[in-house]
Amino acid sequence: MTEGFSRPDRAPEGADDRLPPARLAYDPHTWKEIAHLLANLPLALFGFVYVVTVLFTGFWLTVTVIGFPLLAAGLMGARLWGRLERRRARALLGVRIDEPSPLPGREAAGGLLPRLWMAVKDPVAWRTVLYDFIRLPWGILTFTVTLTSLFVLWPVLPFVARGLANADRAMVRGLLSPSDELERRIAELESDRGVVVDTANADLRRIERDLHDGAQARLVNLAMGLGLAKEKLLEDPDSAAEMVAEAHGEVKLALQELRDLARGIHPAVLTDRGLDAALSAVASRCTVPVKVTVDLGSRPAAAIEGIAYFTVSELLQNVSKHSGAKTASVEVWRADSRLLVQVEDDGRGGARLEGGSGMRGLADRLDAVDGLFVIESPQGGPTVVTAELPWRDRPAGEK
Repeated sequence: MTEGFSRPDRAPEGADDRLPPARLAYDPHTWKEIAHLLANLPLALFGFVYVVTVLFTGFWLTVTVIGFPLLAAGLMGARLWGRLERRRARALLGVRIDEPSPLPGREAAGGLLPRLWMAVKDPVAWRTVLYDFIRLPWGILTFTVTLTSLFVLWPVLPFVARGLANADRAMVRGLLSPSDELERRIAELESDRGVVVDTANADLRRIERDLHDGAQARLVNLAMGLGLAKEKLLEDPDSAAEMVAEAHGEVKLALQELRDLARGIHPAVLTDRGLDAALSAVASRCTVPVKVTVDLGSRPAAAIEGIAYFTVSELLQNVSKHSGAKTASVEVWRADSRLLVQVEDDGRGGARLEGGSGMRGLADRLDAVDGLFVIESPQGGPTVVTAELPWRDRPAGEK
């Protein structure tokens, strides 16, 4: 989770509205508002000069080599300036605003040029630029009115300061606040990207381990056995024949292990015949009778089809190993723009995401593609697991 979503100092909802009412007697809140209004002019002047010199210069120099990096650097500086303004508003106006998510690092963005491009199109930085650009006339107004009222209209200054400070609060909320929906989505995508990377690494390690411990070890033994048989071929033909027979058996086992491994990566029946045939093949290997119903007018994109297949495969393995069920069923259908998968069994129930049966991994995989994963499994059963995936049409000509 990014720093913008940790919210260590988030105030309760409505905290900004619980300021004490303005009154003739000056209190700490009033003095803070006055200090903020008097500081508006020098800070607004600095922000305006920064925007005009750095960003406009970078914009006009984009036709040269240095223009684009200068513009990106200027916008990243504006982002930092926005952070300082949010801290000032928090300290003096009591406006607590969450920090936006930081820009991805060089590795996450894919290199220096993609990172520069992300900085140039950063909406947080551009809102800060707009904030700095319109603040100069406002800073002149608030500084002049506040300073004049401090000497001439001091009896009503608390009310004047409250009115001007409320306008400042509105500007800060409107231009320096992150978009809740956008920031939430960015955080979800960052988290999902980590899940996808971790899952891919785990799958690669599993494949490597299965090859090393299974087929590779058998092929090594096969090579050694054939070498010994070759040496004994003239001296002891009968022993050589036995060794060749053993090697033949090893070849069959190695081929079976390679088929199982290939099925675990992506089964050929799924590519050739689709979900209906592939899920029927999975159901035939389950230890309990499984009824498979697939109601799809067309095939989804290969990635969605693969996720649906492996989800059902994992769930049926759980049915075989943990449920104690007598029967199970699999249903797959399309509802508008979603692909729905439901696996039900009449076992003992009690399945949980944290139950150690791989449910959490399935939920994370579906979440990484905007899917949903719901378990209904009361003690005593039945267990109903529903997976929902976004439907994406298969490109024309793709098998």
